[in-house]
Amino acid sequence: MERQMIALLAIEPEFADQILSGEKRYEFRRTTFADHDTVDFVCLYASSPEQRIVGGFTTDRAVEERPGELWERFGAASGIADRARFLDYFDGADTGYAMRVTESFEFPEPIDPNSLFDDFHPPVSFRYLDANEVRALSNEISSARGNGEEIPLPRFADD
Repeated sequence: MERQMIALLAIEPEFADQILSGEKRYEFRRTTFADHDTVDFVCLYASSPEQRIVGGFTTDRAVEERPGELWERFGAASGIADRARFLDYFDGADTGYAMRVTESFEFPEPIDPNSLFDDFHPPVSFRYLDANEVRALSNEISSARGNGEEIPLPRFADD
């Protein structure tokens, strides 16, 4: 059985907020995961000035296409009103990726990754969390959540 993974995605705070509110239903990237089917959950690391893990989302597909085609197909769900701004992000890229946000989850409190992860460095785009990091994140969410909604982080057996 293949182990499912969690990715930590660096994102501008305005777009993290739009994903968590449901306004932004696709996240766009110049690169994506090596195997999209193995990623169960994407954590959102809101970049400066927040610099916190604020929530995450589940995704069930990523579409690879030319940036102009991505705009035509998914621009209305992009959280970006300006086509020029969207295309500026992809400047110099032949292709881009649109990850569909199937369900988003806002964490009870933004999480400082420096307090959870040894020698934390924000990802340039994304990185995968290892089992110890997932456990630390899950424990942090559980203690802050109380009786709130369940966050679909995978459970790792202690091997």
